[in-house]
Amino acid sequence: MSRKKMDGYESILAIEKLSKWFPITNAWNRKVGNLKAIDGVSLTVKKGEIIGVVGESGCGKSTLGKTIMGIHHPTSGSINFEGREVAGLSPFQSRQLRKRLQYTYQDPGSSLDPRWKIGRSLDEPLKIHTSLPREERHTRVREILEAVNLPESHLQLYPHEISGGQQRRVGLARILTLHPSLVILDEPTSGLDVSVQATILKLFLDLKKKFDLTYVFISHDLSVVRMMCDRIAVMYLGRIVELGPTEEVFNSPRHPYTQSLLSAIPQIGGKRVTEHFWLEGEPPDPSRLPSGCSFRTRCPFQDRACELEVPSLVNNVGYRWDACVHSQKNLV
Repeated sequence: MSRKKMDGYESILAIEKLSKWFPITNAWNRKVGNLKAIDGVSLTVKKGEIIGVVGESGCGKSTLGKTIMGIHHPTSGSINFEGREVAGLSPFQSRQLRKRLQYTYQDPGSSLDPRWKIGRSLDEPLKIHTSLPREERHTRVREILEAVNLPESHLQLYPHEISGGQQRRVGLARILTLHPSLVILDEPTSGLDVSVQATILKLFLDLKKKFDLTYVFISHDLSVVRMMCDRIAVMYLGRIVELGPTEEVFNSPRHPYTQSLLSAIPQIGGKRVTEHFWLEGEPPDPSRLPSGCSFRTRCPFQDRACELEVPSLVNNVGYRWDACVHSQKNLV
């Protein structure tokens, strides 16, 4: 999974056995355990693709994105971006990296300083990361604002004076000023009306083509992921349990967790969501994971083998990967 070439395509991002554990302390500030937000994730992203990362709340999707970006320092493992190891870089080196690797937050309004007008918010990254003179910075800001379909008059507005969809566009414009090659989109359509979502998704595709971007698309909205992504990685309790081309995963999910997630997608004029949805209960405490397969406490197919063995993510058929001992045994 960490090859620099995969399926004949150049990889832009290769993650190998990446973990991020958060310490748990007691009332006396003594460490008593670890919360395993990410636990041994390996993933390769091809240049120019859109890869979706899905799963329940708390599965580690956003932590994965923030660790790749350097917002969280990894506990162990490697992150290779554009042929360079980026885990554990110094602050100066990380600043140089962020010209090419960018992250969009779930709440775009919170990433914009409420005291600054939009023009200053867009100009600030260029002042920090480039040596462009003032006029060239202003020219690039106007060009990027036009690329995200916002009028130049918005440069004089404050974040609270524009809508949520417009804040999302400003957030995109802010990271595109640095001409990145990979963008991590964290729940990019959350909180938006359906019509605004459609506009934003179309904008993502237009910008991808115009700026030759690669996206890591983190979302809980499976319908949007199916429409947008070339491949999909399904996460559960900090691990990837299934990976493959989006249509293949949706049409024939192999891992029981993926099967249950997909059965929850509403279908217009079809079966009710509850008819074939069997997933019950809450995920285990990430600080006290069960032995063996972490999904076994909610899986109707679990047996003794699931208690003893932590299933690895294995390449099964074609470009499909999964981490279930039963699906791996039942291959034909």
